[in-house]
Amino acid sequence: MARDSCLAKITAGVAVGGALGGAVGAVYGTYEAIRYRVPGLMKVRYIGQTTLGSAAVFGLFLGAGSLIHCGKGY
Repeated sequence: MARDSCLAKITAGVAVGGALGGAVGAVYGTYEAIRYRVPGLMKVRYIGQTTLGSAAVFGLFLGAGSLIHCGKGY
């Protein structure tokens, strides 16, 4: 498989988007859990759901953007 193959670019886009989305989701989820005074261990679940949801959305969009740019030769 070539280094600059389309699949490699898409995979890298999804990975970067997932990492970025996870970081943003963790920060936002923690802020929201404290703001709305989520009780006890429900904070962990709330933060986890926010982190995974945000990582999935960011990963999807960066993967789609990489797919769109895949065929363009600059």
